[in-house]
Amino acid sequence: MAKTYQGGCLCGNIRFTATGEAKKPHTCSCKMCQRHSGSITQCWVEFSKEQVSWNGPGGEPTLWRSSDFSSRSFCPICGSTLGAIDDAPVIALALGVFDSNNRKELRPDSHSYQSKAPRWWSIGINAET
Repeated sequence: MAKTYQGGCLCGNIRFTATGEAKKPHTCSCKMCQRHSGSITQCWVEFSKEQVSWNGPGGEPTLWRSSDFSSRSFCPICGSTLGAIDDAPVIALALGVFDSNNRKELRPDSHSYQSKAPRWWSIGINAET
């Protein structure tokens, strides 16, 4: 039986269900992720587009084109960050929007752009459960 993940924005207008294997759980401190999330580090997990269905009353999230290959997604009502939708068939969802983000398979195992975080900021990717 395939694993199922659910989540959504702060106001509940945008909801999703992701089914199957969660791929590449990671953190990122690049400037784009910082500005998109409003935090120093963003936590992500990836699914293929066909694994994600948008099932809240608002349908699909609003998109803003952020690069040559990706758009950032957010709720048009509450402004919550939901993730990034790439031109390639990949949707990266922010871990903070999952209803149950404490699941073992969602734990980040790498950190991108660590050099872009402030020197006083420390990320510890922990292999413990």
